[in-house]
Amino acid sequence: MTLDLHRLWIFLHVIEQQGFSAAAQKLFMSQPSVSNQVRKLEESLRITLIDRSSARIRPTAEGELLAEYASRVFLLADEAVSAVQQLSGLQTGRLVVGGSTTVGTYLLPDLLAEYRERHPGIESHVLVGNNSTVTQYLMNGEVGVAVVAGTPGEARLVGEPVLEDRMVLVAPPGHPLDGRGPVTGEMLTGERIVLREPGSQTRSVQELTLAGWGVEAPPHTDAWGPEVLKRCVRAGLGISLISEHAVADELLAGTLVVLPTEQPTEPRVVSLVRRRDRILSPAENAFMELVREQRSWPGATRA
Repeated sequence: MTLDLHRLWIFLHVIEQQGFSAAAQKLFMSQPSVSNQVRKLEESLRITLIDRSSARIRPTAEGELLAEYASRVFLLADEAVSAVQQLSGLQTGRLVVGGSTTVGTYLLPDLLAEYRERHPGIESHVLVGNNSTVTQYLMNGEVGVAVVAGTPGEARLVGEPVLEDRMVLVAPPGHPLDGRGPVTGEMLTGERIVLREPGSQTRSVQELTLAGWGVEAPPHTDAWGPEVLKRCVRAGLGISLISEHAVADELLAGTLVVLPTEQPTEPRVVSLVRRRDRILSPAENAFMELVREQRSWPGATRA
């Protein structure tokens, strides 16, 4: 019995994309071709890998086990390439960095610009998502290194604190709480709060902070990402807790104001994260060293 790695690669994409059509788009193949390759893989192994009995495909027990091994096989292949690249230094290569939404939007661009100045031969790319999404990027091997708010909760990931970020309470200019002195939890009773989407580390911090102020289950509006959140606040849909770095430009422009609070917010850690079992490429190691050199958030003096 032989295992065709090309067909295994296609099968893994079908599982990860949760469908033949989505996998076909990802692989730039036709849907019938993807289906045919998976069926041939099943025939060669003499087992059913995918349950096709419902509208949404799902792996069988055998398929789920094979997908887990397939992920490890292709991660090992990436590590083999990284090990070989160790011999060629940093003249050429490719860097893909993950970033949680706030960090990826307001920190990574400046860091990657500095990285490019140091290593112009390296192609740099960034994948941004909330913490849950970035964790999956790391676990699936789509990125080798990520910078996220908070600390990783997955046991197979290792994180090291590199910077800090503090949340501030913001409102549009002229809000009834603007200029009334330090805001207390009692003053927030009945105020609509704009919250980040579930799965975001910012959302967790927002809820914990509000609970610490005695504000339980306030009326709220969900917003996906910091840019949408800021626009909601500016439009008068509520007030919000957000990273001080995310609103630096708005505070300078006067389109948002910070409401001082009686109880200060606790800083949250920003972590450099990687898989414990992954061999990093020279490009990834160089990026980690650049992040470790940072003593403050790039551009923080603007705020």
